[in-house]
Amino acid sequence: MAVKIVIQAGHLKLKKQNKEIENVNSPKFKKLRKDLIDTMHKTGLIGIAAPQIAENYLIFVTYPRNTKARKLGKTDKLRVYINPKITYKSRQKNLIYEGCGSVVNGDLFGPVSRPKEIEVEAIDENGIKFKLRCDGILARVIQHEYDHLMGIEFMEKVTDYKKITVGKHYREKIRNSKLQKQNSLITKIDYKQI
Repeated sequence: MAVKIVIQAGHLKLKKQNKEIENVNSPKFKKLRKDLIDTMHKTGLIGIAAPQIAENYLIFVTYPRNTKARKLGKTDKLRVYINPKITYKSRQKNLIYEGCGSVVNGDLFGPVSRPKEIEVEAIDENGIKFKLRCDGILARVIQHEYDHLMGIEFMEKVTDYKKITVGKHYREKIRNSKLQKQNSLITKIDYKQI
């Protein structure tokens, strides 16, 4: 298991420009991919980007899944996004409280408005280019991790700083609230190789 330290807001690597990955099959990038997956699992996150483990490359992973504490309804499989580009964002937005492993170790949350549905193009761990159109928490985590690749942390997008809350309050009052669950619901996962 190759669990890495998740660096925290203020660390220079979170703002540094990230490089494209040219050879997805190189031992270096296979190790980076495994490090991201292992770290995501160990920390209980549903997504993590390379800059969060101090690696400045254009790669992130997502895995919105049910856990003891989180019941999502429809979930998604573990996905790897190499050199991603978001190619579509719906005009319709929704508000979801977000947290981040790089902000107070995932124990601070705030409301963020983002497009409800997106489309992303990327390369997977086998070097296959794909297009994914989705909504709900999957679209949310993709946008959140993509922002990390652009040097943006979710705190920069909070819509109302008076509503920032600590993890205990979020878990007790917000995570399972009707609005949070409704806006997190995945109703669309359209995957296509391109």
